[in-house]
Amino acid sequence: MTQASREAEWAEWMRRANAGDSHAYRCFLAAVTPHLRAIARRRCRAFGASESDVEDVVQEVLLAVHLKRGTWDPARPIGPWLSTIVRNKLIDSLRRRGREATTPIDDVMEILEAEPAADPGDRIDVEQLLEQLKDPQRDIVRSISLKGEGVRETAARLQMSEGAVRVALHRALKTLARLYRSEEA
Repeated sequence: MTQASREAEWAEWMRRANAGDSHAYRCFLAAVTPHLRAIARRRCRAFGASESDVEDVVQEVLLAVHLKRGTWDPARPIGPWLSTIVRNKLIDSLRRRGREATTPIDDVMEILEAEPAADPGDRIDVEQLLEQLKDPQRDIVRSISLKGEGVRETAARLQMSEGAVRVALHRALKTLARLYRSEEA
């Protein structure tokens, strides 16, 4: 089977999944996971990330695909959409671990803007929102989102499974988004 025919099949499953077909969604996930893992492994090697980072990146990609599947445009190919998610999640992972992924400045020169200076009040706002979370969600968000620790390290420290940490993080971020929106109103 060619890459184009595989991607056509994946796209069809995703269309059906977005229409509510859970069986098609399971087929899609089962089919694309090995492909995502191969991309993540190749890119981790290219950026000097360890082999153990591959599974973390794949899990984050699968979570992002699940959360953002409604953003995929069925009129466009699904392969590049998936590759972009893998690239973005790998970059996020490298940043959390203190490594930098670089992009040649010439490629982005026209779209660069000066970042506004951080408002010291933002940190206070974040802390106020975090205080509204329950433990261990608060600790997980601080650990992963603010301190840049990995899921594996956080799970080991909290004596939780990596999957439970990811689920708790996802739920905590949804809660924080809801709290933030309610404070803006």
